[in-house]
Amino acid sequence: MKKFFNLLRKEIKELVTLQLFISLLFTIGLFYFIGQMAKKEIKKAMTVQKVSVLDLDQSPLSKSLLDNLRLMNFQVEFSKTAGQEEAIQSAKDSDANLLLVIPGGFGESVSKFEMQPIETYTFLRSFSISGTKNSAILGAVVKAVNSYISDDFLKKKFPDMNPDNLKNPIKSRDYVIVKNRMAEGSASSVTSFVYSQSIVVPIILMMIIIYSSQMVISAIAMEKQNKTLETLLTVPIGRTSIVSAKMLASGLVGLISAIIYMIGFKYYMGGLMSDVPVAANIGNVIHKLGLSLSANGYILLGISLFAAILCALALATILGVLAEDYRSAQSLLMPVIFLVMIPYFISFFSDMNSLSVPLKVFILAIPFTHPFLATQNILLENYQSIFLGILYMLIFFAVLVFIAARIFSTDKVLTMKLKWRRKRLLF
Repeated sequence: MKKFFNLLRKEIKELVTLQLFISLLFTIGLFYFIGQMAKKEIKKAMTVQKVSVLDLDQSPLSKSLLDNLRLMNFQVEFSKTAGQEEAIQSAKDSDANLLLVIPGGFGESVSKFEMQPIETYTFLRSFSISGTKNSAILGAVVKAVNSYISDDFLKKKFPDMNPDNLKNPIKSRDYVIVKNRMAEGSASSVTSFVYSQSIVVPIILMMIIIYSSQMVISAIAMEKQNKTLETLLTVPIGRTSIVSAKMLASGLVGLISAIIYMIGFKYYMGGLMSDVPVAANIGNVIHKLGLSLSANGYILLGISLFAAILCALALATILGVLAEDYRSAQSLLMPVIFLVMIPYFISFFSDMNSLSVPLKVFILAIPFTHPFLATQNILLENYQSIFLGILYMLIFFAVLVFIAARIFSTDKVLTMKLKWRRKRLLF
């Protein structure tokens, strides 16, 4: 056992390098920086919005309309030009992002129910969060115009009634049911909130699996290239212990990296989501429905993630044996990437329950599918699916360890190579 721990310590020392520490530290800093930048852009988008206005009507209705826009947190700036073309050019040359043109005779046409359209001009100067906010401003302006005109008309015709009751006579109370729990709220709001909280898991898992697998394949390839693997195999310790030490060391480093990546991504999501307005009672709805991860939920999620990392490392160990040198090892990572990307995209864009049986069996046969689905299974209390997924990954890992141990127990570990033949073109 002492020899095994010495070998494990040696493998960890080889994996934990200064370059690894710098890359992880850089990752946290990068996520934090992106999160803060996104937070600033969102704050800009939520400030008072300026609207350049050319009022060619000058009627009481148009003035009341502009007063209503001011009440809706819009800063109205009047165009000093006399014509429409001059107003467009003036707004284009300035920093204005939206121009509102109220045509002449607007108030009179509305009083006669001869609706004359107003004109809005949106200037897209960039495609950032703050730059694309103009489309939302445009919708808000049109909505404000329609709401003001319809409310004003209904108040005159029916002074004793609330205009909102006339425009929306049917009221709806929405309820969401999850298992045996029910709460009043919007299903779309609940889904969006849960999605924003669980999106981190697939991304982090994909990054860690690819990174850890590349680390193992490259390490084995370097040992074969430098002939240090031959020396290691002469040490009086079981080949199975050598394989186990390599996988366990890589698994521990991968798990630590996953934790660091999750901390960094939490900074990113915190900056991105902190100032996004949600429904006032969404927190109470989530609590009533039990759609938040408890301590036991995090433990289950961690076990599922670690089992997936072990499967990836076991597969990477076998693929690393096929590498001839460090350069060829990079191309051997493609099978792992392929197996990770399939459940990664399906977990984002599809529902497993809606897939056909053959396709569903194929997807569930990929071990990396189960941690991608772990978060929603925990929230929906589908614990049987989680435990079966963990059990399947452990069996998959044990089979791969057995295969790797058989390879390491023979000279094939030194002679197995995967060469790509190059065909010569004869002219």
